[in-house]
Amino acid sequence: GGAELSDPRIGITSQDAVRVNGYAIQCRVTTEDPKNNFAPDTGKITVYRTGGGNGVRLDAGNAYAGAVISPYYDSLLVKITTRDNTFRGAVAKALRTISEVRVRGVKTNIPYLKNILTNETFISGSCNTGFIDQNPQLFEFDESKDRANKILTYIGEKAVNAPIEDMGLETPVIPTSSGNPREGIKQLLYREGPEAVKKFVLNQKKVLITDTTFRDAHQSLLATRVRTKDFLNIASYTADTLADAFSLEMWGGATFDVAYRFLYESPWDRLTQLREKIPNIPFQMLLRGANAVGYANYPDNLIREFIKEAAAAGIDVFRIFDSLNWLPGMEVAIDEALKQNKLVEATLCYTGDILDTNRDKYSLKYYVNLAKEIEKRGAHLLCIKDMAGLVKPYAAKKLVAALKNEIGIPVHFHTHDTSGNQVAALLMATEAGVDIVDTAISSMSSLTSQPSMNAFVAALKNNERDTGIDLDAIQKLTDYWQVVREYYKDYEAGQITPATDIYRYEIPGGQYTNLKPQVNSLGLGDKFLEVKEKYREVNFMLGDLIKVTPSSKMVGDLAIFMVQNNLTAENIVEKGASLNYPDSVVSFFKGMMGQPAGGFPRDIQKIVLKGEEPITCRPGELLEPVNYDEIKNIVSKNVKDPTMQDLVSYVMYPKVMEDYYKIQKKYGELQNLDTPVFFKGMAPGSTTTVDIEDGKTLVIRYIGLGDANEDGMRPVIFELNGIRREIDVLDNVAAEATAKVVLADPDDPKQIGSSIPGMVSKVNVKPGDAVKENQVLAIIEAMKMETSVVATQDGVVGDVNIAVGQSVKAGELLITLK
Repeated sequence: GGAELSDPRIGITSQDAVRVNGYAIQCRVTTEDPKNNFAPDTGKITVYRTGGGNGVRLDAGNAYAGAVISPYYDSLLVKITTRDNTFRGAVAKALRTISEVRVRGVKTNIPYLKNILTNETFISGSCNTGFIDQNPQLFEFDESKDRANKILTYIGEKAVNAPIEDMGLETPVIPTSSGNPREGIKQLLYREGPEAVKKFVLNQKKVLITDTTFRDAHQSLLATRVRTKDFLNIASYTADTLADAFSLEMWGGATFDVAYRFLYESPWDRLTQLREKIPNIPFQMLLRGANAVGYANYPDNLIREFIKEAAAAGIDVFRIFDSLNWLPGMEVAIDEALKQNKLVEATLCYTGDILDTNRDKYSLKYYVNLAKEIEKRGAHLLCIKDMAGLVKPYAAKKLVAALKNEIGIPVHFHTHDTSGNQVAALLMATEAGVDIVDTAISSMSSLTSQPSMNAFVAALKNNERDTGIDLDAIQKLTDYWQVVREYYKDYEAGQITPATDIYRYEIPGGQYTNLKPQVNSLGLGDKFLEVKEKYREVNFMLGDLIKVTPSSKMVGDLAIFMVQNNLTAENIVEKGASLNYPDSVVSFFKGMMGQPAGGFPRDIQKIVLKGEEPITCRPGELLEPVNYDEIKNIVSKNVKDPTMQDLVSYVMYPKVMEDYYKIQKKYGELQNLDTPVFFKGMAPGSTTTVDIEDGKTLVIRYIGLGDANEDGMRPVIFELNGIRREIDVLDNVAAEATAKVVLADPDDPKQIGSSIPGMVSKVNVKPGDAVKENQVLAIIEAMKMETSVVATQDGVVGDVNIAVGQSVKAGELLITLK
């Protein structure tokens, strides 16, 4: 009624007599989600904790750990009132108390309250009625870390849907390191530059070693699955033991996308973290020329930016190759790596057999001429890249001797030990004067990996070209990796003996181990031998190719496709004319992988391209430069203040990166989980620790499972730092009803089916869309093989029976045309 505050009993007779002795602020913490227009959130509170202190009053609602917040529940969790002599003091107490509140399981308005309490206009006491409208930043919120709950959710999902017993795995012994490793070639590179390193290598009597354990060894043996954590554990001792090594090959190749795709970690973080622990040995990466670390040709400004970022993050040696030995495909990468003042190791990829006089396409003269052209382009070193292990011992001696006679830069020999012959090949190359060889620590060597470092080092002891590596010291590395390798046994390639059939099939080591899982995933496991024979047939059908990623992938994709569709070299032109080929095959014949020696088989090129004209120039000349501002706008939806590393990664792998962002949002950072827990989860009663930041460790004990609810959610019971914690996880045990698969009629051009089994990764049309013949309607992905589903004729889309993420079978009806 407008009455003034007065009370004669306490001496206040008018409003003016009221004395202000301080300030108070009240904040109401509620289950309202500020990101969803403050709509009330529902769910089960898994964590509830509040703070307090002098000048703080808490009026709690009915919140507690385990409380279920229903749509009919009062959204108030706790009312916080703070007081102080100054307004700023009251604000500071409110902010501190709000920051101490922990609520997990439901969303709250805490981010909004924090934004207000840190707003300078509010703190200064000068806000007015337009305060909210004038400060839109109040509604910009960082993602809640909620790290413990996210990690428990990850472990809990494995506990519910893939429970394990105790795996009984050993814990590896991590040898003690000095903490101050001796200087190595890296210091020479940084002080005096790449030319000084080149001269140093040429003047060495001993053979220098590159260790591939951190990259090609596990890519070839364990499907590239080794995690950063297991490298970091042994990194410091590696820096001590291999201080005299030429380099560690530890980045590039398939490690880049697999880190994001399957290990849920950043390859950039791996590079910087290892660089901190190994400051003395040059880091080497494998760069696929114009493909960078992807599977397609990219614009020149992408290649240059990627190399700049890799060089700045710690890469010292760029091993650059082209999958067809096509020099224009390497030129931009070579030029940019030279500009970054790094060691450029350009590559000749080996195929065939220089000792076989019946195969003269890739003769000794071919390789020598290629090496001379590489030297002219400014490379500091030449790599013989024997990706399939085809260089037989006496061929190695002959090839290296010829190269050492004809060029003036160091020769670096890389091979795979699939046949079991390659320690001998390294020794013969050593006799011929090779400067550097690739090896792997014994327990991560041989078969499709590189030859054993231990064996090679032992073989040269007391020889004039003795490597100088301490055999006893590297035995500790061997012991470590022998235990760690057991963590990855599910990813073992399955090859347990040498395979000399590699000389027949010429399949690169990394692909040889991945091909069988790919074939199995497509339902062709009983036809693996047929696929290998078809691989050989495809190679010669296409004119005898250099086969290394991505050209080797294309040969493998086409071999599998031909087995699926009963095609042969004799009938493919006629029978295969109406089929849609895998994207890698289309890309190859279009010229997007470069130009093969001897050109393309024109008849097959015609049926694959279906009237589209191929290119004959370097693809980078035709590709539009990457618009990094546009990419930044896209990536910014998931990454606050994205770096150039984020942008170049997204350009090469947009779908992989989108999935990676979703995983991060759901589970947080998983890199510090122990490897057995990451892959398998935990056995009941077991305990693990996770460092989530310096000085902050989660101690997690898995107790067991509760009963499933009616909605299929099952509580997973943990102790987190000694306090009971429950996480609800969806139980997938109940069998899903299998929908009947409708097959497309191959004689009806209006019914479009899938040529391969796989997963739908993209759908480009909807019912009613007008389409043209050969327009891409959808993309099916199986392993790394993508196939475009195209319109068989002009028309209008009728039914679309697929959605992104859906699994389809070969021949399944996907889309109909009217």
